[in-house]
Amino acid sequence: MNLHDLINELIVDTKGQASASFLEIAANSSLAAFAPELVICATILVLLLVRLFQGGERVHAFYVTLAGTALALCVAAPWQLLQGTNAPRMEIFTGMLVVDSFSIYIRSLLITFALLFSVFTWLSGIPDREDSVDVFTLVLGSTLGMCLMASANHLLMVFLAVEMTSVPSYVLAGLLKGRRVGSEAALKYAVYGAGAAGVMLYGISLLAGLLNTAHLPTMAQQLAVQYPRLASHPAELMVLVLGGLLLSVGLAFKLSAVPFHFWAPDVFEGAPAEVGAFLSIASKAAALALLVRVSLGLGLPHEDFARPGQPAKVTMQRSLETQFVAYESPAAHDSKEAKPASAPKAEPASVVATLQPVRSFIARLIAVLAIITCTFGNLAAYGQTNIKRLLAYSTIAHAGYMMMAVAALVAVAGSHPEIAAKAAAGLAIYIAVYMFMNLGAFAVVAFLRNAIRSEEIADYAGLIRRSPITVVCFTMILFSLVGIPPLAGFIGKFAIFASLAEAWKALGADGGFLLTTLVIGGLNTAVCLFYYLNVVKVMTIDSEPAERTPAEFGDVSLQGAFLWLVTLPTALLIVSWSWLSELALAAARQLLS
Repeated sequence: MNLHDLINELIVDTKGQASASFLEIAANSSLAAFAPELVICATILVLLLVRLFQGGERVHAFYVTLAGTALALCVAAPWQLLQGTNAPRMEIFTGMLVVDSFSIYIRSLLITFALLFSVFTWLSGIPDREDSVDVFTLVLGSTLGMCLMASANHLLMVFLAVEMTSVPSYVLAGLLKGRRVGSEAALKYAVYGAGAAGVMLYGISLLAGLLNTAHLPTMAQQLAVQYPRLASHPAELMVLVLGGLLLSVGLAFKLSAVPFHFWAPDVFEGAPAEVGAFLSIASKAAALALLVRVSLGLGLPHEDFARPGQPAKVTMQRSLETQFVAYESPAAHDSKEAKPASAPKAEPASVVATLQPVRSFIARLIAVLAIITCTFGNLAAYGQTNIKRLLAYSTIAHAGYMMMAVAALVAVAGSHPEIAAKAAAGLAIYIAVYMFMNLGAFAVVAFLRNAIRSEEIADYAGLIRRSPITVVCFTMILFSLVGIPPLAGFIGKFAIFASLAEAWKALGADGGFLLTTLVIGGLNTAVCLFYYLNVVKVMTIDSEPAERTPAEFGDVSLQGAFLWLVTLPTALLIVSWSWLSELALAAARQLLS
């Protein structure tokens, strides 16, 4: 392929058709599929430009952010999943990103959260008007990186997306200037993040060097071809395993999974509650989506996909033949029997069967991390006296619960795709429910911080006498985090545990680790009740501290209305949640096909 053909292919990929203009791009182009992210980019640009013009200071950054995120959500059009009108799975920008039903669902949730988050920060007063442009720019920049994480289809894009998400988060953690604990939190977060990024990049280099590509579907094809030879060469197999483990370090850091959770409690305590909500919800959702992408990308390649400007599907074999060079074994090189480079050919069924050990290893690794993360998070939350540290460990525990669904998904992806789709749908349900639960919890913390100037659990004593509606909302949210019916948290945990049970039954003896994961997850659900219940006990039963007079928090206010807005889905979703189940199943539709 000469330079002219390469440039022409790039133009067609971007615009959809060679004859199309950049003002009238085709519907099946990379730019059209990337439209929600482009709206976010435009919003960031407007935020930065508005201050350059005279009178721009009168334009509040909140309204620009609100309008931009609302427009991005409309362009993302998540309702198309329920209508069944979403386009076929398509790789865009020469295969760096993939747009399918799952990426549409996740990025719609991320943009929805960004919209709610902007309202939340406006009501809580952090940031102030002077710093709002900088803060909202960082929030939208990080959200853009999270959308890329949900759509990543190439290991270089994985690394870039993680860094685009992390770097603004480091700054947000130190949002409150002149506050020592906040500066310490930002420094710890940045140091841990830099170390995790370096380790992950080293793992990416090992995998890409061993498999001759960083394109995830192609890596699976190459791995299927090379795995029989690697199995008889322990040294090279060890390199493959080491590369996968090092890559998992970066993903575990974003998930705050044990043992890469050390940053979370200190950062959540030092950063404002608003930033804690952003890190605990949006960052976790994007990291889980990326974990699904990488796990399935290495263990279960798609047989075919669409490309911009090509209405017919492009087979993986054709992509290999045009883009990648075959692996040449050392034995062939030594015997001087080198042949012209051609892509390895493997039938889809044989690829799936050959990669079964890879999927089994990934599923067991995720299950072990999920068990340890869930158990440690719940046990460590017991001794916390600061509500933000307690919610930090709660976030760690919930990351463990959600990772359990990924373990079930990967374990049965090759043999029982219908069960794997249900596991992916269960994860999608949990993420949606978790967004409202945790946003409500951190909203209560932020609003009470403004009212009583404290974030210590002991200072919540007797709050039921001053702000009964707030206490009722917080109690429902905490019990929903436990997973007690009929609250929405029960729906999420039931979906996760049901996927584990179905995957265990389908695999039989080979799925014993899934049964262990299910049992430990159930025990952890009972264990976490006690520290959530302690917070409720302090607010409702304990007497007010004698040394201070609690400030009165107005239940009937804009802040109270927002709290009810995010609490109602937690309380009423159980009444009619079939639409959420249908939406989640639609999100998983193209993930395994």
